[in-house]
Amino acid sequence: MGLDNLLKDIKFNDDGLVPAIAQSVDTGRVLMMAWMNEEAVKQTLNTNYAHYYSRSRKTQWKKGETSGHVQKVLDIFLDCDGDTILLLIEQTGAACHTNRASCFFREKRGDKWVTFEEPIE
Repeated sequence: MGLDNLLKDIKFNDDGLVPAIAQSVDTGRVLMMAWMNEEAVKQTLNTNYAHYYSRSRKTQWKKGETSGHVQKVLDIFLDCDGDTILLLIEQTGAACHTNRASCFFREKRGDKWVTFEEPIE
């Protein structure tokens, strides 16, 4: 009953997906945004590790499954409209597939996007 009760309040889009934002518990920095379907939400709730849905590969994936850069989920929030999830996480290693701490490593400066963070060595 508890899991179904949580899921009923999430408004998945027409593709059955909901955006999920991963935020570092240590720094408060937004690390990434990915999509979750109902199964990814269930896996995340059941394991306390972030699971997502890849739109390009059309498959479930556990963050860090191959890289070891896992996201331990400490808390989950649902926004006021029920259509966006916020995961408060402990990040191991890089959050971005480019091997950067965050996927948000480019900043608007004037009329350009400037990279301010290099990949983690």
